[in-house]
Amino acid sequence: MRRNENWLEKIKSLLTKDKQGSPDWYLIGAIWLLVFLGLLMIASAGVALGWQKYQDAYWHLKHQLTMGVLPGAVAFWICSRIDYKRWEKLASPMLFASIVLLILVFVPGIGAPWGTSHSWISVFGFSLQPSEIVKLTFLMYLAAWLASKEEHHIRDLSYGFFPFLIVLSIITALIVLQPDTGTMIIIVSMSLAVYFAAGGSLLHLSWLGAAGLLGLWAIVKVSPYRAARLTTFLHPELDPKGIGYHINQALLAVGSGGILGRGYGHSRQKFAYLPEVVGDSIFAVIAEELGFLLSVVIIAIFAFVAYRGFRLAASCEDPFGRFLVVGIITWFSVQAMVNIGAILGIMPLTGIPLPFISYGGTAMFVSLAAAGILFNISKQASK
Repeated sequence: MRRNENWLEKIKSLLTKDKQGSPDWYLIGAIWLLVFLGLLMIASAGVALGWQKYQDAYWHLKHQLTMGVLPGAVAFWICSRIDYKRWEKLASPMLFASIVLLILVFVPGIGAPWGTSHSWISVFGFSLQPSEIVKLTFLMYLAAWLASKEEHHIRDLSYGFFPFLIVLSIITALIVLQPDTGTMIIIVSMSLAVYFAAGGSLLHLSWLGAAGLLGLWAIVKVSPYRAARLTTFLHPELDPKGIGYHINQALLAVGSGGILGRGYGHSRQKFAYLPEVVGDSIFAVIAEELGFLLSVVIIAIFAFVAYRGFRLAASCEDPFGRFLVVGIITWFSVQAMVNIGAILGIMPLTGIPLPFISYGGTAMFVSLAAAGILFNISKQASK
């Protein structure tokens, strides 16, 4: 009996915040507005695909609710209650968990290949994408590691830059092997932003940027598929029925929406023309149905989340909390920019979802957990 009471006390202590404060309701409200808009658009975009595959027009909406939003809401609540400083003590386990999760996708019987990629694992009948979880677990490790160092150590090659480069290389190499170039771009962008916020040298970052561009060039050279994607991005008209089909259909959807759109539920491209209609391509359906003006509003909401997030980071006195906020907001912002840029034809297609809007249970769950951490940090930051 006494042992059970001890466990109850530990759980109560874990879920009790250390300092009272007023959270940033504008930031959190904007994030949940994006979630609501995402559900509305999945309900519309998934009608044809849901009926074709499952004889249920709203299958994707139901699945997103039950496997993404509802578990994500629970994760949001838990993470909003746990004092974010407690995560700092779990830095090493978080790094270990990140590496193990990325290795599991290659283990027979656990990894669930999708075409030529190995980005999923299947556990007890449930599928999840480890690289989405690693965005948060690796960020927690990186923020804690940088927070434990003095700025002059971070700027030092031996004590700061090289260890940072080694651990980042291990994570990105495992992601490239899957292969998942889009997630690699997000994790590298997020890591560089946190390293810079911690006082990292611009010279070192420029070296890393040059090495990264060289690495991307090498990846494209050794992979005919990636080379074809890059060529198609530059000249989508060269292969309109092959690898250029996706971007051409996306651009057709965006262009046909005009200023005011065709109207909610009236997309034509969602009827078996646009690939990944509820996933990576959902912004094309948004542009087609809601038009240019409302598409700009959604982009503005993402920009507002970035503004409030970096404002929160500036007001956070604790280095660990500040680095977490910078990493999470960079993750959301860069991912939104890359997804929307690809649909508009100004960036190559990378296959990453639009945060809080695209269909995907693992991505929604992890993103809302990260939003819960932002909520907790905002309650404790200096106003």
